[in-house]
Amino acid sequence: MTQLVLMVLSAQGMETALRIKAAYPGAAIYGLEGRVNGADQIYSNFGETLREHYRNGHAIAALCSAGITIRALAPILENKGAEPPVLAIADDGSAVVPLLGGTTGVNVLARQLSTILDVSPAITTSGELRFGTCLLNPPAEFHLKNPEDGKRFIADLLAGKTVRIDGPAPWLEEARLPVDENGAMHIRVTPFDVLPQKSELVFHPKVAVIGVAGNTSADDLKAALARAGIALASVVCLAISEEDSAKASFHLTAAELDLPLRILAAKENDATDIVSAFIKEPVSLSGNGNLAIAIAATPADVTLAGHRRGRLAVIGLGPGDPDFMIPAVKQELQRAEDILGYETYVRMAGTFRSDQIIHMTDNREEMQRARHAFELAASGRSVVMISSGDPGVFAMAAAVVEALHESDNPAWHGVDLQILPGVSAALAAASRSGAPLGHDFCILSLSDNLKPWDIIEKRIALAAEADFAMAFYNPISKPRPWQLPRAIEILRQHRGPETPIVLGRDIGRPAETLRVITLDDLTAEQVDMRTVILVGSSLTQSFDRTDGGKWVYTPRWYGTKPAH
Repeated sequence: MTQLVLMVLSAQGMETALRIKAAYPGAAIYGLEGRVNGADQIYSNFGETLREHYRNGHAIAALCSAGITIRALAPILENKGAEPPVLAIADDGSAVVPLLGGTTGVNVLARQLSTILDVSPAITTSGELRFGTCLLNPPAEFHLKNPEDGKRFIADLLAGKTVRIDGPAPWLEEARLPVDENGAMHIRVTPFDVLPQKSELVFHPKVAVIGVAGNTSADDLKAALARAGIALASVVCLAISEEDSAKASFHLTAAELDLPLRILAAKENDATDIVSAFIKEPVSLSGNGNLAIAIAATPADVTLAGHRRGRLAVIGLGPGDPDFMIPAVKQELQRAEDILGYETYVRMAGTFRSDQIIHMTDNREEMQRARHAFELAASGRSVVMISSGDPGVFAMAAAVVEALHESDNPAWHGVDLQILPGVSAALAAASRSGAPLGHDFCILSLSDNLKPWDIIEKRIALAAEADFAMAFYNPISKPRPWQLPRAIEILRQHRGPETPIVLGRDIGRPAETLRVITLDDLTAEQVDMRTVILVGSSLTQSFDRTDGGKWVYTPRWYGTKPAH
């Protein structure tokens, strides 16, 4: 099942949602704007947000009446086979009502949530009430090959027909099915790719593991499965050694076949040895040094050796306000097992779950932090590296990619590395003041910690001469109070005294201030390290706004103003 979304409309509903999230840490709480505090994300339109999550296939628990939920989803209820689980939960937690998703686990989810809230679920599915199980929604270790035949199959059982079962299916042994060895209906549990017959349901158990080494393509795997007659749905995972984890072909093959990838830390280079780590006593083992398939007797006989492919996401929080943070970044923070970053930025990211491990370091330990992140991710963990603003603008993305470039460790190169953008301070300050960066612009850091000051001076002079609008980061600090006055001196050689200057301090944070002055008025005393300075070009304009401040913009035309 995909992520559970809790849609909350009231303060009481928020209390219930927090009870659920305590037991379901991966759930995301969406709270109605102006009525709910402390949610993971805020929405303003219940119906639109609910329908968006439904279309995305998310499991939904709406903490409101069933009627409100049904009316909101009614316009898009077209394809019953594709529906995700949807439940309505009373905002005080007194009732759990499964509404949609009988074939995708809604009743299972209803029972789990009811246990958390200590109530009885209002399950109305006739087949499940009668037989104590939903044949269309088997446990995760089993896959129903022909769900399109399931509705008719259940209807025949409800009408009084009996069923015979072939193959190990523990969950069916506990059900109340009308089992008869001579039954007219048939349930077959097999890892082989058989064609379902009339009045038959075929379940594929997750009992096969494919081990690969050397050069093996998706077509090779498909051909091997076809020769062995094994259904792809019965394959638990594609297994490789850590030595091969940096090979893109294996990752692409796993993605093409939609198979989980498992990585063995041992330096095995024989496919048979790899699968042997997963199934000690296989019922069947076939293959060679490059590709081997092992089949266990039951899903319980498969051991998930090794680890999954690790993930390292380098994220940008934006300038500080959660509203500036893109949804993909919020999702990464939710899924992360380890969070790394400079202490100030980690605290800006918000609160974390008790099961998430926080690694906070000094702001000058970038490369050590990057290497630590790769070590964690290479062990199969989901890791987030936090930057403020955008991670690629004077932040951690460059250090992370550099650390990877310097490493010859295949496990590091096998990590799923993602860089997610954020709103940089210059863009946040520009948006508050209008459009001072509306034409060509450049961003410069005035810190000489990582580059010589003479290079900084040269770049300021050339950018000013080229008539770029500019943004200055790290403009001044106690150890280098003279650098900003020198930068101002260089600017005045190329810009007029009336050039608009925007000083944005703590944009997106509670102490935010924004000032628009001129280059003639700019002094070092007006600036600190938490200020971004925007310098206009020769065409940048400013004018009064109704709140007493000024709008600033750099027009998109240059030289001759175009006719409108």
